[in-house]
Amino acid sequence: MAFLRYLIALLAVGGMVVSGLALRVHLQDPNAAPPCAVTEKWDCGAVNHSRFAVFPAASFGEDPRHGKHIPVAVLGLGGYLLIAVLALTKLDFFAFEAAQIGLFFAGILSYLEAFVLEKWCIYCVWSQTIIAVITIVAAINYLVVRNRRKLIY
Repeated sequence: MAFLRYLIALLAVGGMVVSGLALRVHLQDPNAAPPCAVTEKWDCGAVNHSRFAVFPAASFGEDPRHGKHIPVAVLGLGGYLLIAVLALTKLDFFAFEAAQIGLFFAGILSYLEAFVLEKWCIYCVWSQTIIAVITIVAAINYLVVRNRRKLIY
């Protein structure tokens, strides 16, 4: 369904914006107060400057902004872009699979925020919500398209 594909792409653009905001905080000087440091539990600066803000995770004592690490926000930007392209090119199954992979990684990051860092990033929570909604919409879209094809043949 065209409407659902466009909705997936629109949500993915929103995810790219949120990932861009998280990347901005990641690249910011750790000593500067990030715009999203709300409380002791909600501090995107602490999350985005942690060793888990890059892939692979930085070693203890290593500055995660330097070295051979890719910021997680960059991976988010790329993942959302891929989902949007797959949805708009009518590759419904692959858009759904990419969304599931994104949701899996968002779950890992949520676990790290909740139980390891014990701090939350508002941009990360927005991104986790967006990828969850994309996964649901992509699943519905894939099921509708698949069932429609079964009826035609």
